[in-house]
Amino acid sequence: MPQEIAEDNISITRKRLIFRSWHRGTREIDLMLGGFADAHMPQFDAEQLAVYDRFLKNSDPDIFSWITGQEPLPPSEDNAVVSLMLKFFKTA
Repeated sequence: MPQEIAEDNISITRKRLIFRSWHRGTREIDLMLGGFADAHMPQFDAEQLAVYDRFLKNSDPDIFSWITGQEPLPPSEDNAVVSLMLKFFKTA
């Protein structure tokens, strides 16, 4: 039973993060993060989801600057999830 509850919580978290990725407020970021979330959220585990959730707390201008390479990625955001995201945008 506890395993089912954990899976339900992860499923809810995935859905919430996908929604937040598509509804940021800046259309460019909505499209970028929404596409990434659709492609990768289904495979993310709880730890990766937590890292992505923390990343989404950044402002749209900061995220846009990091994704486009206009600004260097701060050390606090240098992790495997963000690296995957940057790779996703370079190949998309």
